[in-house]
Amino acid sequence: MLFSGESVIVRGKSDLVQTSSWMKLGSRTAGCFRWKGRPAIVFVLGLAMGWHRCEGQILVQAPVPAADASQAASAAETSTQVATSGAPIAITLQDAIDRARRYYAQYRAAVMNAELAKQDRVQARASLLPSISSTQQFLGTNGGTKVPTGRFVTNDGVHVYRSWAVLHQDMPAGFFTLAPYRRAQAADAFAQAQAEIAKRGLTVTVTTLYYNAIVAQRENISAQQNLDSATGFLTTTKDLEKGGEIPHADVVKAQLQFDQEKIALQEAQLAMERAHLALAVLLSPVLDENFAIVDDLDNPPALPSADQVDALAEHANPYLRSVMAALKQANVDVSIARAGFLPTFSLDVDYGIEANAFALRSIDVAYRQFGPQPNLGYFVTAGMNIPIWNWGSTESKLRQAKYRRQQAQVELSQAQREALSNLSAYYNEARVARSELATLQQDANLASDSLRLTKLQYKAGDAIELEVLSAQTALSTAKNALDMGEARYRVALATLQTLTGEF
Repeated sequence: MLFSGESVIVRGKSDLVQTSSWMKLGSRTAGCFRWKGRPAIVFVLGLAMGWHRCEGQILVQAPVPAADASQAASAAETSTQVATSGAPIAITLQDAIDRARRYYAQYRAAVMNAELAKQDRVQARASLLPSISSTQQFLGTNGGTKVPTGRFVTNDGVHVYRSWAVLHQDMPAGFFTLAPYRRAQAADAFAQAQAEIAKRGLTVTVTTLYYNAIVAQRENISAQQNLDSATGFLTTTKDLEKGGEIPHADVVKAQLQFDQEKIALQEAQLAMERAHLALAVLLSPVLDENFAIVDDLDNPPALPSADQVDALAEHANPYLRSVMAALKQANVDVSIARAGFLPTFSLDVDYGIEANAFALRSIDVAYRQFGPQPNLGYFVTAGMNIPIWNWGSTESKLRQAKYRRQQAQVELSQAQREALSNLSAYYNEARVARSELATLQQDANLASDSLRLTKLQYKAGDAIELEVLSAQTALSTAKNALDMGEARYRVALATLQTLTGEF
């Protein structure tokens, strides 16, 4: 039935069959909506015209249930990528980072561990509270004796009904100090810090691959320009040789330079394809290469001052948060192990009925002379387990917990030293990379002017062929150095932000 939530696919073999099929389908649909007269005719003719416009094929898509909204969004993204295969999607660095966070398996594993730790904390908190349950039982005892309670002494009648509401509470080691919950809190903090470390590390990875791809694109463009320049220079030398102005040796050197630039272009194209593929692995679940990255290397962001970086690192360093949470967890483990020498308790409170009839009042078969008695009531069971001797197992667990705490303290001390060292090293790397950009840009401009002037001198006969080749090599080297310097600064900033967070 049309519009019933299922996809309808109609394919015709001829125009007559197609029109007839759609006329019948349109008539049924108009009948469903109780359209009569002219509205029904217009609707049917509209469907028939739509059939011919679609060239014999039409699809009616099923509505997407609300429960599958997340899957529909993912499917829509994939279908959009496929549908736009002819037009590459422009992707910025932030777009690439957002995509990688959805598809990179190691980062998703860290996020999942953080979510699991959060649920462990919820469960640890729930374990400190009593649980409530309901029990319904019927005990049918074999009768046929003179004793009214039946043949089994454990029951007080042939028919026994139990309907209880049960409140249960276990009080294990460390219960009164909230040690299990505090340990779950520390584990949650540790997992959250690890997820943040994975997030910032993924940012560095994506930033490196992103700007490596941009540098590879620029090197490819530079190689193409060098090949064009070598082609033009080879043509010029051949023309000068025909005029008798230069020897044939210059043409040979120009030909060698042309061949070298041709090989360099092929290598640059291969490097660009490799860099593009390496980035595509992180950006799409189907390895979609139909995207174009936005080149923003010419607009480097500013570098904060050293004092600002120190202030950010003091409060936003996930590595320190991670080791501090591990130390807190080790301290709680020592407390739990020490509590193993103390008694544990349990408490059960049952409220309901246990009688020979499923009623609030009934006659006890053993004491019928007292008449109906109330059945509703409660009873409490409290238990205490005192550890006496377990062959040194508890003491061994305490030693293990202390050893882990000592190791956590050592790791915290080392992490603090490494944090100070890395902060200084990462900031200096970014500062030096930033300061070198102006020099690299100036060198690229000078190399470009030098090549232009050298070519003019060569045409005028004031320079030799070797000087032109040297100028071309110097320009290519200067451009590549500038591109790599700009990419180095971006990666240095991303690495610094692993300790400070975004700024």
